Amino acid sequence: MPAFPALVPAATRAAVLLACLAAGSCVLDGAGIRDAAKSAGFGPKEVTAPDFVAQSRRGGGDFLPVGVSAPPRETRAKSAAGVKALEAELDASRQRNEAKGRDAAKVGGAVKPPAPPKVPPAE
Repeated sequence: MPAFPALVPAATRAAVLLACLAAGSCVLDGAGIRDAAKSAGFGPKEVTAPDFVAQSRRGGGDFLPVGVSAPPRETRAKSAAGVKALEAELDASRQRNEAKGRDAAKVGGAVKPPAPPKVPPAE
């Protein structure tokens, strides 16, 4: 029997609480605990990117810091005449597609649907 029986459950609760807080800190910032777990072999292994992935990445893919303007774009916006020409081209394409749809509907209306299959009577 322990000398102080009232302190044993309290000490156990405190130890469990400290263990939960230490494990829970891994989720928050807890970089120290996470790094210790990684170095002990419990964390995921670092995987380097394959060569084709590393070669296909562009350099300088970092985000811009706050307050810094983006660099000017390489392509210019379309002029008003270019926008009008694009709209006319899209309208012409839409009209061609609608005409093809009308032609297909005429052909589809002339074709009779197949007769339903004849099922032999059940025995």
